[in-house]
Amino acid sequence: MLWLLACLPLAASAETSSAAPPPAQRTAENRAAAHSATPRPFAARYRLEVKGWPAAYVDHRLSHEGDYWESLMETSIRIARGSERSRFLIQSGQARSIYYASGYSLLGVGDSYQLGAETLTTHPDRQTALFMLSRRVIGGDCAAAPCRITYLDHKGREESLEVRTLGEGSVSLPAGTFEAIRVEAVEGDKPDRRLVFHFHPELPGLLLSADYHRGGERPSHLALSELTVLE
Repeated sequence: MLWLLACLPLAASAETSSAAPPPAQRTAENRAAAHSATPRPFAARYRLEVKGWPAAYVDHRLSHEGDYWESLMETSIRIARGSERSRFLIQSGQARSIYYASGYSLLGVGDSYQLGAETLTTHPDRQTALFMLSRRVIGGDCAAAPCRITYLDHKGREESLEVRTLGEGSVSLPAGTFEAIRVEAVEGDKPDRRLVFHFHPELPGLLLSADYHRGGERPSHLALSELTVLE
């Protein structure tokens, strides 16, 4: 079940308004003048399809909890469940991980993991890394040349991806049609495995879609099915 969550961010950032519409779609020209990388709380639901597994829904919430931000992903199917939670600070415009926890259960058997601030001093956890990557992409990084993203997995092991922006355009999803930034991420030693994301241009940390490709196949697909922006 951890793999189901890991394939989302980096195989791997109030009051609730009911059915609030997503932010207005904007062109690249007028988006450049906006504070698009400013965090905004949201609640999202994704539909996840993984080859060999029943379809599942993943709930993702980015919230502002006093001094820190929290990104929480949770999913469950009849025989399994899993979750990831990350807390990070934003200081001088930069995100810094301070806590990470994840857990899974499959047929009643599972495990849990935690990373504290002392472990996350050099590299972020993967939930925070997702938020950081989306902000960089929104800001225009990874377009002229690939970016290297280094983060810690759920066990604190260092992982790296080569990331490049593929372009911008609209994408049609169950939640509606959105302007999106398309990004490809590849593991340096596994070029046949890649992730293709569509990021929202105004909501850092939100995935519009994510596809995992391996050996010419697409074993998993994730798409946004519901979105509520929390003000």
